[in-house]
Order: sequence, then C-alpha cells, then structure tokens
Amino acid sequence: MLEFLLRIFRAIGRAIAWPIVWLWHRYLRASWIVQAVVGVCVIGFVALYGYFVWTTQVWTNFNPDYADAYAFEKRNVTAGEQVGDPASASTTTGSAAAAKTCGRSAIADVSADLTDFNVNQNAWISSMLLFKLGFFGMSWDDTPFLDNKASFQRGINQAVRRTTTELADNLGRLRGTSQVDSDLQSARGNMQFDEYTWYFGLRPFGPKTPTPSYYRDAIKSLRAFNTRLEKCGAVFDARADNLIQFIDRIANDIGGTSAILKDRAENHANGWLDPRADDRFWFAYGQLYGYYGLLKATHADFEEVLRTRNLDNLWKQMEEQTRSALNIQPFIVSNGAEAGWLMPSHLITMGFYILRVRSNLVEISNALSR
Repeated sequence: MLEFLLRIFRAIGRAIAWPIVWLWHRYLRASWIVQAVVGVCVIGFVALYGYFVWTTQVWTNFNPDYADAYAFEKRNVTAGEQVGDPASASTTTGSAAAAKTCGRSAIADVSADLTDFNVNQNAWISSMLLFKLGFFGMSWDDTPFLDNKASFQRGINQAVRRTTTELADNLGRLRGTSQVDSDLQSARGNMQFDEYTWYFGLRPFGPKTPTPSYYRDAIKSLRAFNTRLEKCGAVFDARADNLIQFIDRIANDIGGTSAILKDRAENHANGWLDPRADDRFWFAYGQLYGYYGLLKATHADFEEVLRTRNLDNLWKQMEEQTRSALNIQPFIVSNGAEAGWLMPSHLITMGFYILRVRSNLVEISNALSR
C-alpha cells in the first residue's frame, strides 16, 4: 500500500514538474536576447507579486487604541466654539485686535487621519492591479487569503464616507439652511468615489485617476475645513438634533453590517472552509475600528450637549464596548456553528458586539430626543 501511494505521489510530481522542466530547457536554448527579455519579465513578475503579498500582510500603524493619542478627554471646548478674545489687543506693538480662535472639529480630524492611514501610511489594496486581476481570474474576496486588509480598509472607508456626508449635509452648516461648505462638499464627493479604480480601465476605455488620489484630496479638504474652523472662518453646528441624526445614521450603518454577518453565519456555516467569512469579518472590524475613533471625536465635538444631558457615562460605556470588539483578532476567521467548539463562529461574536454598540446608540438617541 505504501509503495502504491509513493508511485502516485511520484506521478503527480512528474506531471507538475514536466512543464517547468520543458520551459527551462527551451529557455536555455533560446538566444540571449530572448533570455534577457524573459528573465526581466519573470523577475518583474516575482517582484510585483512579492510587493503585493507584503503589502497585504503588513498593516502599518495598526493600533486599536489609536484614539487615545488624541487625548480628547483633555479638551474643554465644543467644535466651532469661540475660545479667543476678539476684543483683546496687543499693547506692546500697537497691532490690530488678536485674531479669534475657535475649537477644531475632532470628527474632521479623525476622518482625515483614518483616510491617511488607509492610503498614505498603507497602500490602498482594492485598486491595486494584482488585486483587481484576482487569483487566476477569481476575485480575491472569494478566496480565503490576501483579502483581509482590503476588507478592513473598506470597512474604515465606509465609516468615513458616512461621516463626511453628515459633515457636509448637517454638521458643517447652520441648521441645514446655510450654504454647503465648499471643503466639506469636496471631501464628501471625493470619499464617495469608487474603491477599485486603477490607473487604466476598460469601461470606459482609457487612463484614469486612481482611487487613492481622490481620497488624498478628501484629506486635504477636511484639513482645510478645520484650519478655517480654527480661525472661526467656518461653521460646526454642535446642536442636539444634529447629534441625534448623526448617531442614527451610524446605528443604521452598523445595523446593516450586522445583518450581513447574520446572513452569512446562518446560511454558510462551513467553519474554516468558508472563503467569504474573513472579508465579512474584517469589513465589520474595520468599520468599528473607524467608528471607535469617530465616536470618541463626536464626544469631544458635542461635549456640551452630552454634559448638559447627563449622557457622558452612557457615551463612555458605548466607547468601551466598541473598543472591546476590537480585541477580536482571530488568526483564521471561522464561520462555524454558533455552539461550535473546534470551529467557532467569529461572525456571530462580532455581530453581537455590533448590536451592543447599536443598542447604546439608540438609547442615547432616545435620551436626546426627550
């Protein structure tokens, strides 16, 4: 029996090696010009795939506690609130009155920094040529490897997209009736751009501006808005009704993700053999990763509203629950039975944390509405 198995393995080995050996002999018999061209192409192909694999596996500056660096708890000013003294003047130089100063928007800062993390500190995977080509024509999202970081980035992007829309439509305008801020409008438009565009496309045919360029422009627009806001040259309307609408949008956004996880867990419970479980999980993880910092930023921007409504403790509880979800970092994402032992359901676990966060958002929204 052992001899029979060895013969089978030898036959399989010969079948795999034969084309490679044949190509190698043809390569050795070719002219030096052909050898040079083929050699350069092979080296370039190997280097390109090596870079692609390295990029998908190395998560630069990934840190679930990234929001702590902002020290939002030390802020004591609402976004857009004037903190300078416009009546003061320099008595030593005889210059004009000191310039007004207003509070920056932590939401805009975190949105810009999250996008910077996605496209500058890391390469944007979803629009890379080799990601678009897939694995022998199969989308990387349909395979169990090399797509986790791309899904994570798209999850963060989803949170930032939702946020820039709210900034442009409501938060950056007075009662939604004033003119839309030009920088926020630009940021919203750029963040809505397709996530998969490379330098060249077929539909329509021709050269294109790649996705990361649009997102980098959004970063510039968000930071330009905050620069003007800090000089009291822009508006941030930190009213309770704006906060209600914003957190309702977030609750709906993560609620949709929870439904996607639930559907996958119930209808494709194949344990470690579900090739789509990982990208579903890491998209949800990235979304919560983004919203964790954005919710802490919202706490800072709406500090007065939350303090006067006695909602600080409930908001902090929600932040802690969002952070707890980021502790789930499985080496291999499993979509097994809910009570599985060897192959647990990481999708159900993540869905549970999402629903806890959503429940807190709904509770805060109801409290603000009363």
